[in-house]
Amino acid sequence: MKYLIILLSLILIGVGIYFATTDKAPDPAEQTITTETDVNNNQDNQSPQPPVAKKVTHEMTIHGDTRVDNYYWMRDDSRTDPEILAHLEAENDYKEAMLADTKSLQEKLYNEMVSRLEKDKSTVPYRQGDYFYYVRFEEDSEYPIYARKKGSIDAEEEVLLNVNELAQGHDYFNVAATEVSPNQKLLAYSDDSIGRRVYSIRFKDLTTGELLADTIENTEGGAVWANDNRHVFYISKDPQTLLGYQVYRHKLGTEQSEDVLVYEEDDRSFYTGLTKTLDGSLIKVGHYSTETKGESLLDANAPENSEFKPFYPLEEGHEYSTYKSGDYFYVLTNKDAKNFRLMKVHQDKHDDFSAWEEVIPHREDTQITAVIAFKDYLAVTERSNGLTSIRVMDFADGSFKSVSFDDPAYAARFSTNKNFDSNTLRYAYSSMTTPDSIYDFDMVTGESTLLKQDKVLGDFDSNDYQSERLFIEARDGAKVPVSLVYRKDQFKKDGTNPLYQYGYGSYGATMDANFRSNWLSLVDRGFVVAIAHIRGSQMLGRQWYEDGKMFNKINTFNDFIDVTDGLVNQKYAAKDKVFIAGGSAGGLLMGTVINMAPEKYAGVAAHVPFVDVVTTMLDESIPLTTNEYDEWGNPNNKDSYEYMLSYSPYDNIKAQDYPNMLVTTGLHDSQVQYFEPMKWVAKLREFKTDNNKLLFHTNMEAGHGGASGRFKRLEQTAMEYAFFLDLLGIND
Repeated sequence: MKYLIILLSLILIGVGIYFATTDKAPDPAEQTITTETDVNNNQDNQSPQPPVAKKVTHEMTIHGDTRVDNYYWMRDDSRTDPEILAHLEAENDYKEAMLADTKSLQEKLYNEMVSRLEKDKSTVPYRQGDYFYYVRFEEDSEYPIYARKKGSIDAEEEVLLNVNELAQGHDYFNVAATEVSPNQKLLAYSDDSIGRRVYSIRFKDLTTGELLADTIENTEGGAVWANDNRHVFYISKDPQTLLGYQVYRHKLGTEQSEDVLVYEEDDRSFYTGLTKTLDGSLIKVGHYSTETKGESLLDANAPENSEFKPFYPLEEGHEYSTYKSGDYFYVLTNKDAKNFRLMKVHQDKHDDFSAWEEVIPHREDTQITAVIAFKDYLAVTERSNGLTSIRVMDFADGSFKSVSFDDPAYAARFSTNKNFDSNTLRYAYSSMTTPDSIYDFDMVTGESTLLKQDKVLGDFDSNDYQSERLFIEARDGAKVPVSLVYRKDQFKKDGTNPLYQYGYGSYGATMDANFRSNWLSLVDRGFVVAIAHIRGSQMLGRQWYEDGKMFNKINTFNDFIDVTDGLVNQKYAAKDKVFIAGGSAGGLLMGTVINMAPEKYAGVAAHVPFVDVVTTMLDESIPLTTNEYDEWGNPNNKDSYEYMLSYSPYDNIKAQDYPNMLVTTGLHDSQVQYFEPMKWVAKLREFKTDNNKLLFHTNMEAGHGGASGRFKRLEQTAMEYAFFLDLLGIND
């Protein structure tokens, strides 16, 4: 069947039957796409011409409003329709033809990005039980090798999993998780060879090196061991919506059909998570939607004789998570605390809120973002004025020690901490001029020790670059944080520099000022690279998120445009050299701002863009839809429908000039289905009044995250940068 589909696709491309664009659906047997050859024959023009999609009227009526989607036909959940595959291939061919002159530049960019990477890179080993675990890459390998050493980092290496071997014969391959059993003798790992984020869990006997017969299909990917080393808990997915909603217990040596359902989430607006406490005593099921979060717990020592019980009843608007140490739970909660506070409660009184005691109070200017509870210490990350700090509390006397950072903009987070009894906290740090660095913080002395900093090969010197942090006033008076970096010897604050502006702005996800070696390829060519920390993230606390979602979503888009204006007005960038990029919900951002202010941007890269907001959120069969009503709104409600419709990129395309655009997707994307950007591009082609480039690239083997190999994924980055540089006339 696969080869028949390919053959039919090639026939459709080669035949190139021309059809007239029409609102009325013609005979399906007479419909196809317009190919480059056809248009060249009908126009005396030797330049490549884009595929023109047919129009088939599809009406959707709700709340007394009818929308017409002429490209709805592009949806095929099976991803086998020959006509659709042919159209995607024709778009890829057109993109290749239009970028033909940039091939040498793409190759140069790819090679320089690869040349900066440490080819035999390895992670800092962490101790778990009797072993030191780490991940490493071999010189030219695409995929990681998971390994360990017993007793000492100088001991002989034991390879647990060589993903390069597992990936042979697959265009796409990803190992999502690895988890060693408590007795260190068994390995559970999960893999996906399609890109839909539907994982198979497999088991390896680390004593013999043999795979067990057990295979668990259709899972979220995570596996949590019970302490008997015989039972594993996992989350099963709904095959249609891809929502993980059932928790099963599997006994090694039995068939998956015999697995026991131990929890099922009936509310499809909730996601389900599965973890284990750091002390190893409890297995936790997490219940979380956009505005409600809680947990249920099970005794990890009695997997067959206990059940998941709520730690505290779920309440709409209440978000909490637990961290166990000794007889106490430490609870991060937003109950009467928008930016969260930390409380503690004895394990016997966890469901009585009156017994919860405050440990770290709520503060209007500081948000608690993460917690780790060790045997003798508690560590928290906190964000104030957009910058992260780390504090550690000694349980013995309640005193705090802090980790300090110096860069004007940076990212700091907890790294791998597996030992409950440890007196050392491992954390990661980077900035826009400082490569990723791993530190150990001695919680007794308060001293930090640098264990490793990623190497950037070649002539990289962090002293050649300057990072800044600005606040740019938005149109409603809000001050929007911006992190930026440039090369000192290339930058002049005179309004002549090209700008690469990146944004996201949804789900409360904060895009910190991390180091990204790929950006050096732009910065070294004179670009200023900026991250706009717009509303919809939590850069300035929980309220910053609340002000950028639901009926406040317009702030996200206004902020991004106002940051552009601010950087131009302050002479960081030339007004005719502004390039913007975003992916997924950041692709929604791209689609909306170019409808609102297309004249401000010279080029746009929209990756796996969520652009058909209303249609997607009305379809509960599409993955993620029901979980995100509290993020975007539920368009089954008239007020949400009208508000979402006011900014939806697909619905607001109009006859106007649009910037040069590069749009990318993956055929097997489970987060943003391929047909959203496919329809968007087709409709943009129909309406746009300019001669600017509109290129559409589909990775026919990948999903939401793109290519799976560490080098392979850089090919798309090189394509994006070459697209922008070519627009500036830079070919080197």
